[in-house]
Amino acid sequence: MILVTGGTGLVGSHLLYKLALQNNSIKAIYRKSSNLLAVKKVFSYYSDDYEALFNKIDWVAADLLDVTTLKNAFENVTKVYHCAALVSFNPKDYWKMRKINIEGTANVVNFCIDAKIDKLCFVSSIATLDKSVDSDIINEESEWISTRNKSGYAITKHGAEIEVWRASQEGVNVVIVNPGVILGAGFWDNGTGELFSKIAKGFNFYSEGVTGFVSVNDVVKIMIALMDSSVINEQFVLVAENLSFKTIFYEIAKAFGKKPPRIKVNKFRSSIVWRVATFWAFITNKNPILTKNSAKSLHTKSYYSSDKIIKTLNFKFEKITSVIRTICTFYNQK
Repeated sequence: MILVTGGTGLVGSHLLYKLALQNNSIKAIYRKSSNLLAVKKVFSYYSDDYEALFNKIDWVAADLLDVTTLKNAFENVTKVYHCAALVSFNPKDYWKMRKINIEGTANVVNFCIDAKIDKLCFVSSIATLDKSVDSDIINEESEWISTRNKSGYAITKHGAEIEVWRASQEGVNVVIVNPGVILGAGFWDNGTGELFSKIAKGFNFYSEGVTGFVSVNDVVKIMIALMDSSVINEQFVLVAENLSFKTIFYEIAKAFGKKPPRIKVNKFRSSIVWRVATFWAFITNKNPILTKNSAKSLHTKSYYSSDKIIKTLNFKFEKITSVIRTICTFYNQK
């Protein structure tokens, strides 16, 4: 029996679809406030038989911070995909992220140890990797240096990784994947899905920062392949291409038949915006549209290597331009 946490998110929903296709016995954790219809919608992008595939999943109401409900979820489980996490760059969410991302992962790890599961796959992030002093290319050897200038999200995902490595020391076989910015269909009101929504309606701003991008479908294919392989206690960067935000925004606009963004956001402009946004968020008690860390990421140029996973699985990543065109097609069907 396979257990998936975070099944109502972008990675988790696409993972569940792939697992359901393979006729696996699957459990998926969800919170009662979660939108299961969003998962079904993701299934419908890929199959006319989405209802039958969705009904193969045994949905279990549970919370990562409630060990009683987690205990029920872990009954008869042999493999675990831990995709659940809180993603936020709002400083006010830091302690909430510590609870969910670190303490929640610790709880999952403890049950994996107690249940003596066969294997655990953890979805981390390239945010936990630091650029080394002797190379501009970031890979699995680029170890965490310090929390200085790190976002709360990066700090808590690093803490979660430490918990997963603890599982490996307690006899649980683990694999960790560190995806770049994940692009995928569905969830159009948050994450990268919101980016497609904004550009579809017309968006005039861009920056020239560079980071790694990857398709959600490639991420889940690799996760399943690693879990079905003999690979254990290894970590893998998952980045298809290192591209500028300008290139990504232009490609999305092109796929939608929209005019490309024309206003460059420089460091000075973004520094003003994040300060104003922070003040306005304080007054309105809403999330800021831009934070200090997210503003910084717009201008940072970081380059990642996925050579390890390419060699390990002989894997070929999908081109990001093709990924974007497909996502835009799904967006127009929403």
